[in-house]
Amino acid sequence: MATQTAIVGTGFMSWVHAEALNRIGIPIAGVLGSSSEKSAAAKTQLRATKAYGDFDELLADDAASVIHIVTPNRTHFDMCRRAIAAGKHVLCEKPLAMTSVESGELVKLADENPRLGLGVNYNIRFYPLCIEARQRVAGGNVGRVLHVNGSYLQDWLLHKTDYNWRVLAEEGGELRAVADIGTHWLDLIQFITGQKITAVCADLLTVHETRDRPLGEVVTFQKAEDVQRESVPITTDDYGSILIRFQDGSRGSLTVSQVSAGRKNCLRFELCGSGESLSWNSEEPNELWIGHRDRPNEVLVRDPALIGSEAATATDYPGGHNEGYSDSFKQCFKAFYSAVESGDFASPAYPTFADGHREIVLCEAVLESHRERRWVEVGC
Repeated sequence: MATQTAIVGTGFMSWVHAEALNRIGIPIAGVLGSSSEKSAAAKTQLRATKAYGDFDELLADDAASVIHIVTPNRTHFDMCRRAIAAGKHVLCEKPLAMTSVESGELVKLADENPRLGLGVNYNIRFYPLCIEARQRVAGGNVGRVLHVNGSYLQDWLLHKTDYNWRVLAEEGGELRAVADIGTHWLDLIQFITGQKITAVCADLLTVHETRDRPLGEVVTFQKAEDVQRESVPITTDDYGSILIRFQDGSRGSLTVSQVSAGRKNCLRFELCGSGESLSWNSEEPNELWIGHRDRPNEVLVRDPALIGSEAATATDYPGGHNEGYSDSFKQCFKAFYSAVESGDFASPAYPTFADGHREIVLCEAVLESHRERRWVEVGC
């Protein structure tokens, strides 16, 4: 029987995942929302076969061998643990869990279940020109990496009236901007350079120490409406700056903000090496700037005929046909389901639970550094 999947969660990410699954030909056996009404509506919207009544019913469905977890952060650990116990493959949205103790337990379970595919959706790795950057570092074009600088900026929480469950520490974790979007940058840079981050020095800022929460349900990226509101205290970060040390002695810096007017979803990096520099912007994902000291700079436009072989495998369209955000999910899922269908998890091409755990350890080091006003070694 062909591999089928189930999706837990009915928010923004559910239909992003469903679209990518449909594009690679993975049937959706069922979907589970936080209510029977949401499950039923999502069944139609996501073109699923059934709407589950609860998580136990989903786990008992033999038709669904894979589970995509796209629920609020606080639910990830328990759902992953129960799915593994039920013998399901799991692709979880980040973060993998709320604490490194929880994520460490999930890594242990992954090690004890080597026949299961267990991944975390760090999809930005799968932009072709990010893979090209990785190839250029590994192939020696860049030379010795000297430093990497960059940012991940958004504006959807700029106003005091902007609200979502992610701003609450008990729902999303003590870190927000850094954990929510900064971890994508941190994962990407370690992927490109092949170097783990070993120490951080962080300064965080909560711009709005209270936010005006609507009395009723709030949808991610929903515009503020003229509705009744209540003031709630906020302790999570709107902004953060982080100095970074890598295991090879190179340095880096990251700025993260969800209060940068005009920046909708902009991840940027500039990697400077002894041979050349590389710069990439997620809002213009089909161009990689290549900087030189002694000859003209270049702009490499994504084209499978011109980029490296590894990067070319993550692009499906010929030159001149742009690929973007949704394609990065598709390529991540292709890597994951290729392993699931072959049963070969020895050298996974997708981000693993161990990668997800490392990001949580990093976040805890960032928070400790901010609170204690010092450099903190990363213990993973």
